[in-house]
Amino acid sequence: MVDTSDEWITTRTGIKERWICDENESNSDMSLAAGLRALEMSGNKPEDIELLLIGTVTPDKRLPSLACVVQDKMGLVNATAVDVVAACAGFLTGLSMANAYIKAGLFKKIMVIGAEKLSSITDYTDRNTCVLFGDGAGAAIVEASDGDDGILSIYIKSDGRHKKLLWIPDGGSDSPAHKINSLNGHHFDIIMNGKEVFKHAVRMMADASNRVLADANLKAEDVNVMVPHQANIRIMKSTAKRLGIPEEKVFVNLHKYGNTSAASVPIAFDEAVRSGKIKKGDIVLMTAFGGGLIWGSAVVRW
Repeated sequence: MVDTSDEWITTRTGIKERWICDENESNSDMSLAAGLRALEMSGNKPEDIELLLIGTVTPDKRLPSLACVVQDKMGLVNATAVDVVAACAGFLTGLSMANAYIKAGLFKKIMVIGAEKLSSITDYTDRNTCVLFGDGAGAAIVEASDGDDGILSIYIKSDGRHKKLLWIPDGGSDSPAHKINSLNGHHFDIIMNGKEVFKHAVRMMADASNRVLADANLKAEDVNVMVPHQANIRIMKSTAKRLGIPEEKVFVNLHKYGNTSAASVPIAFDEAVRSGKIKKGDIVLMTAFGGGLIWGSAVVRW
């Protein structure tokens, strides 16, 4: 469909394969699967969850929220359900909200999901974006801890002045679908200025990471595993280099899933835990950057 090759894609992005929903699969289906796996791993039941936060820009419907749809499918009868629109930083933004809610004593057990069906908003004739995005979901259960493990520090920041570097121009309330007369099939897809996004992403993720490490009285050498947003291998390596974290400490599964936006950090974190890459007591640094612009980092002791 576009002038590209496997070699071109792999060299410039690090992506070898991606997973795409079929026409009968929805974001809520993926969110449900991820949420159930998180419940099983944590030993919780659906009725234990008091708040569901889902980071996504691709809900099943414009109304209701994806979180409400997933709440129904998962049977979270005691939960409040809310969507978080923060693009690729959606999971970390949800995690920061969960952290604040628990510290404030408002909720005890919170499920945070990052989930995207990016195939639904990808223009497969645009070589700048069509080779990047995949579909997926990841989930975590967050609750208070009596020990010294858990979230040590978390930081989220945004800058709306650069909103047009990575955005979907049409389909919102200021340019609704029924008022767009000359539809060419791609008015509602992602548009990205890749070079500018690259420059901002590396600088901002490194800055956010340094902030959370300093806040937790840690240094880069204390990090056992870095779990960055799986957007582009060059962005990931450049960020780690700027922080002084060796490549062998950076968890990478980008080659298997591509950029899954809000889902990439929880998918990678889950895979790192289940594979034994992240072990009990490890210091783990997560960082992400997305359209908005919005970015953030978190440091946790597993």
